[in-house]
Amino acid sequence: MNARAVPSDSGAGLAPTPARGPASDAGSGTLSVRNLTKAYERGKPVLHGIDLDFPGRGVVAIIGPSGTGKSTLIRCINRLVEPTSGSVMLGGRDLTKLGGRALREARREIGMVFQEYNLVERLSVMENLLCGRLGYVPLWRVWTRRYPQADIDRAFALLDRVGLGEFASRRADALSGGQRQRVGIARALMQTPRVLLADEPTSSLDPRTSVEIMTLMRDLAAEQGIPVVINIHDVALAKRFADRIVGMAGGRVVFDGPPEALADAHLHEIYGAGEESWIG
Repeated sequence: MNARAVPSDSGAGLAPTPARGPASDAGSGTLSVRNLTKAYERGKPVLHGIDLDFPGRGVVAIIGPSGTGKSTLIRCINRLVEPTSGSVMLGGRDLTKLGGRALREARREIGMVFQEYNLVERLSVMENLLCGRLGYVPLWRVWTRRYPQADIDRAFALLDRVGLGEFASRRADALSGGQRQRVGIARALMQTPRVLLADEPTSSLDPRTSVEIMTLMRDLAAEQGIPVVINIHDVALAKRFADRIVGMAGGRVVFDGPPEALADAHLHEIYGAGEESWIG
C-alpha cells in the first residue's frame, strides 16, 4: 500500500470529497420511498405501503418495537432485501428497477452502518476503510492493494476525524466495539454517499459509547451535507439526536414529526399500551 501523503491542508479537515459524476445534480440527495411493501413467502406483509421522503440533510430516526419492519425498511432501501412492490427514488433513479452494474453503481451512493460492524476482521483498519472504494476502483488495484493516493489521503483524514488516526495499521479484530463502529462509519463515508443508512448502530454499545457514536454520525453527516436515516430502539437517543422521528407499528408509519411533538400517547400507539420500555 502507498505510504501516507499528508495533504498541505490536512489540518483543516477532510481531504476533498471525490466527485460523484453526472448524477450529482442539485437536489438529487433526496430519498423518496413510495408505497413500499415487503411480504415474505407464506407470511403476512412486514411493510404495508410505506410513503416517506428524506430530504438532503438532517437526521431521521426510525423507532418502533422489534418485528415492526424498521430493519426491513432500511434494507429494502439499499436492496439488501428485495421489496415486494413500490419504489425507492434516489438521484433520479428508481432503485427497485435496477439490476446488475446499474444496481452496483447505485449502491455505492448509499453508505451503510451495521449493527455488528461488518468489518473484515483479519484486515487492518486502513484496508477496511479502503473497502469503501471497491465500487470505484478497478479490480487490479484491489488485488494488488494499489489504491489511488487520493483515496488513501481521504481514508487517513477520515480516520483522524473519527479519532482513530493512530490505528490505521491495527487489525480490526483488535478494536473495541466503539472503535469498530467508528471504522464502520468512516468506511461508509469513504463511498462518498448521497445518504447514510444506519441499522441499530448503538445496540451493541454501552450508553456512553452510544452517545459518542450518535454524535459522530450526526456531525459527520452535517459536514458531508448528506442525510442520515437511523433505525434505533433507544427513544431517548432518538429524541436527543434526530431532527425528525418516524414511528412504526405493525409495518406502518404511525408517527412522523419533530422530536418535541412525540408525546406519550404516540409512544403507546407505537409500542403498545402498558409497554414502557421506551421511557429513558
